[in-house]
Amino acid sequence: MNTSAGKKSPAGSSPDRQLSILIEINQAVSRSAELTEALRVTLQILEKSHHILSGAVFLIDEDRQTLETAASIGYGDLPNRTKYKMGEGLTGRIAVTGKPIIVSQVSKEPLFLNRMRSWDGDVEKEQSFIGVPIVLDYTTLGVLSVNLPYQPRRDYDSSLKFLTLVASALLQPIRLRQAIERERQSLIDENVMLKTKLQQEHSFHNIIGNSNEMREVYEKVTQVARANTTVLIRGESGTGKELIAQAIHYNSLRSDKPFIRVNCAAIPENLIESEFFGYEKGAFTGAVAAKKGRFELADGGTIFLDEIGDLSLMTQVKLLRVLQEQEFERVGGVQTIHVDVRIIAATNADLEKRMEIGQFREDLYYRLNVFSIFLPPLRERKSDILLLADHFMVKYGRKHQKNIKRISTPAIDMLEQYHWPGNVRELENCIESSVLVCEDQVLHSYHLPPTLQTADSSGTHARMSLEELVASYEKELIQDALKSSRGNRARAARLLNTTERIIGYKIEKYDIDVKRFKT
Repeated sequence: MNTSAGKKSPAGSSPDRQLSILIEINQAVSRSAELTEALRVTLQILEKSHHILSGAVFLIDEDRQTLETAASIGYGDLPNRTKYKMGEGLTGRIAVTGKPIIVSQVSKEPLFLNRMRSWDGDVEKEQSFIGVPIVLDYTTLGVLSVNLPYQPRRDYDSSLKFLTLVASALLQPIRLRQAIERERQSLIDENVMLKTKLQQEHSFHNIIGNSNEMREVYEKVTQVARANTTVLIRGESGTGKELIAQAIHYNSLRSDKPFIRVNCAAIPENLIESEFFGYEKGAFTGAVAAKKGRFELADGGTIFLDEIGDLSLMTQVKLLRVLQEQEFERVGGVQTIHVDVRIIAATNADLEKRMEIGQFREDLYYRLNVFSIFLPPLRERKSDILLLADHFMVKYGRKHQKNIKRISTPAIDMLEQYHWPGNVRELENCIESSVLVCEDQVLHSYHLPPTLQTADSSGTHARMSLEELVASYEKELIQDALKSSRGNRARAARLLNTTERIIGYKIEKYDIDVKRFKT
């Protein structure tokens, strides 16, 4: 194995000729955005201008365990995927050491494995091998190797310097490919992370509530999630219908496809058709370009139609066709577009009553009401109120950087006694506003909005006196201490820095039921 130069051959390339070849290679590499094409063109230029018999570019894999052919020329029908382990043969040795290797006669070199069959073993057709590393910042990225006709007087030093410059020219497309691959992998990782996060966030296991009513909802979601059945979610405004729709989608076989939300009540009637089905260029004034509709965007995934009961009769007719045939035309278009979309609809309206008065089509109702899920109002699942309140307290405590640890007993009583006409949405807003005004580690009853306050809880009886205000506050503090001590009067007294006798007197005075705190 030789690593030194011989004498200059008359047949060798002159410096001017080598410079001309390098310029041609740089121009070719700059024009090609695809790595394999850039490497292949480089080898073609070397074959034509530098008279190589064969040549290849090997790149090291990410694990830096093997080298694989990225481009080759002059090897006949040999598959373009030859591999070498690091350190294996001449190519593997160059990759490990980062140093070039010259072999003037391959027949005399045992490390020349001839794996790519560049030489047929005929001594009369002896070949020379030159391999140079492709190095960036002291890191070997790959190897450029060529096979030349054996010439005893070949100037190997000149050839080595020339091929080293060629290898440097290949750094540009290799670095570009690496940057693209890193960006691509980063996007893939981010996409996987976001999908995982979405599935975790919208899993029905993360929906707050363990009442019997909500358990029935979870069971229905489990039953229908992995089917393609149309689902109709019913319930009052603010009960969490969209959360259930998301849970169905992200636990379905379509979870990696789009989930498109449409609030039918929020779109003007004259625009809803174009929003649903899209429009063609020039379909109306201002349509300067074609636009996809929500159904087309949801192709392969799920579309959630909220407030479906507010659709006009004309739109109901067109929606019925999509449900039955899975096809439609854009506004101003004639081409029929086929889609594969799962429908999840939701409404707080009494659809049966709307059908009776002719405001909702009966055929559309039966098409939507294949699998129905009813979300009970919050007032009918009292046991979930405290769970939800605690969840929102932690959520908005973090958001507003408040170290709030619990909700006081009187405040819990107020939350449970309120009728919650706005359901979970109203409860969430209520807790957020309370967190904002709370400057303590405990949410007290006086932090709650005025709509939840009663005369007893807030001490706002008519002709309120100072004594009544103090009594109301004192009662709340005692109740809170009894809760913390699980009904133990002595511990409650110590928490309030007073005596058990005084606590006992106050409990009798304010008619506080101690037993409720012992469970």
